[in-house]
Amino acid sequence: MTVLALRDLTIRLAGRTLLDGANLQLDPGRKLGLVGRNGAGKSTLFRALTGALQPDGGEIRIASRARMAHVAQEQPGTDVSLIETVLAADTERAALLAEREHGDPARVAEVQERLIAIGADAAAARAGAVLAGLGFDAAAQLRPVREFSGGWRMRVALACALSLEPDLLLLDEPTNHLDLEATLWLEGWLKRFPGAAIIISHDREVLDECVDSIAHLDRGKITTYPGGYSEFVRIRTERMAQQAAQNAKIVAERAHMQAFVDRFRAKASKARQAQSRIKALEKLPAVSAIVEDVATRFEFPDPPEVPPPILTMYGASVGYGDRTILRGLELRLDQEDRVALLGANGNGKSTLAKLIAGKLEPRGGEVRRAPRLKIGYFDQHQAEALDPNGTPLTHMQHAMPKATVTQARAQLARFGLDEDRATTLIKDCSGGEKARLLLALTTRDAPQLLILDEPTNHLDIDAREAMVRALAEYKGAVVLITHDPHMVELAADSLWLVADGAVKPFDGDLADYRAWLAGRARDARSEARAARGESDAPAKPTAASRAAARAALAPIRERVKEIEARMEKLRLEDRLLERKLSDTETYARFKPADITWANTRRAAIADIMAKLEEEWLELSEKLEAA
Repeated sequence: MTVLALRDLTIRLAGRTLLDGANLQLDPGRKLGLVGRNGAGKSTLFRALTGALQPDGGEIRIASRARMAHVAQEQPGTDVSLIETVLAADTERAALLAEREHGDPARVAEVQERLIAIGADAAAARAGAVLAGLGFDAAAQLRPVREFSGGWRMRVALACALSLEPDLLLLDEPTNHLDLEATLWLEGWLKRFPGAAIIISHDREVLDECVDSIAHLDRGKITTYPGGYSEFVRIRTERMAQQAAQNAKIVAERAHMQAFVDRFRAKASKARQAQSRIKALEKLPAVSAIVEDVATRFEFPDPPEVPPPILTMYGASVGYGDRTILRGLELRLDQEDRVALLGANGNGKSTLAKLIAGKLEPRGGEVRRAPRLKIGYFDQHQAEALDPNGTPLTHMQHAMPKATVTQARAQLARFGLDEDRATTLIKDCSGGEKARLLLALTTRDAPQLLILDEPTNHLDIDAREAMVRALAEYKGAVVLITHDPHMVELAADSLWLVADGAVKPFDGDLADYRAWLAGRARDARSEARAARGESDAPAKPTAASRAAARAALAPIRERVKEIEARMEKLRLEDRLLERKLSDTETYARFKPADITWANTRRAAIADIMAKLEEEWLELSEKLEAA
């Protein structure tokens, strides 16, 4: 059964054709990453899938009775508690419960069957678990939505979609309003999610870890690739190289034939051969256009050196009003340091960044900065202060009053704001263009210390990769706050954990941090059980319970055998394909499409094997424990 099918879908918007006869099929349990350049039509496609936009042609088929969920722009600020808001989002459950209480008695059995099918009894537990994973503790879940800011309300809207556990889930940039901890939790949730999903994301880690195929929306068509984003880039690069080689071959052959025709067309003795070449020329395939995206490039100005350390803290504390957020800070920064701050939102990461930047004064202790130290501070919320009727160029000229127009334009060009975009009104700029402007403003004085607080929120994947490369070449210190694990792993040399009112170096990498978070979550659950008077120790099993457990394990043993047999067949198929692809004669005997299919099939086998191995390990652990 197919959950979703697009057939010859055409969508036009404001005179532009965004989708032109596009096709796509999504089966149950499959997770698809939807990628494409900004403006290609990804979010517009989501609007069509949710019924907010009527297509101009073709059809959208969604399986009957399939539950679909998507994230609203922002949850309205009501007096209803978070947990009740999330539960109320399941309108089908609410209607069924009402019908069971007051509806037609003849339909009670049918209604009850549907309630069981959608897991209605476990809805409250699911909602609480999802809210907890997104950073809302038990007390916060009982507070009204109106008490939370816009970013936190976006998390509530995301919780409403996730807690439904729908058959089809649509997520458009789900990590934009999350911190790193909530992003890591969401990755784990998506991996376990049994339904089908389409995910639009600029987070490379999400697209590599959480999807099993990529759909590339380009020039109105949708092309699918097996695997995650890295595999998509590899396959697409290879295809473009093959296309370029094929084009070169056609051009050379056409030139050779045309030269013969031009030379011998007038000679009677060669007229027949010339006519033959003309016919052959007509049959040669047209040279395919190769459309390559221009590589995005960022460039941070080289700062002058200052003597180390560039910043030190001695017993410093910082906070707001009567509340101290962080205390006892003993920290040091040198010009070659690259630090990423870890810790859940609300623990004080941005507060520490403002203290380092000099935006907040210490309320105790001491903060020393090196003489002539320049600090560039990027704050994601600075975009709200931009003049909507100004342009990137006017903002840069205001920030650099002594610079010439050429120098101001050159600084904007370091971040991809070319001549046209430099004179676009801010109100007409995209979120990514505003982020580029803020980066250009932040680095205009060639600072020795860059503080970047969520710099990637509105940047696409290419721009994020450009930032990683620019940070690698930058000759100053970096303090980074980001929800993007890929950027943390590539741009940071050390990690500082901001938690429990303190800041301490974290000994390990992101994998260790994931394990640390999981351990804290287990400890919290144990403490909660202890507070309720429950014991972590399992009750001693009786003979009857052991017999029941053995009977319950029989299906698991059968499934393990099935998995092992399936894996053996897949290994055999993979070895045969590998042998075929390693044989040079294969490329002479088979069409390029067959070679592409074989490579695609091997990638699919690897994906299936990984999932089967994961299931096999999980079931084997259950058998071992039993």
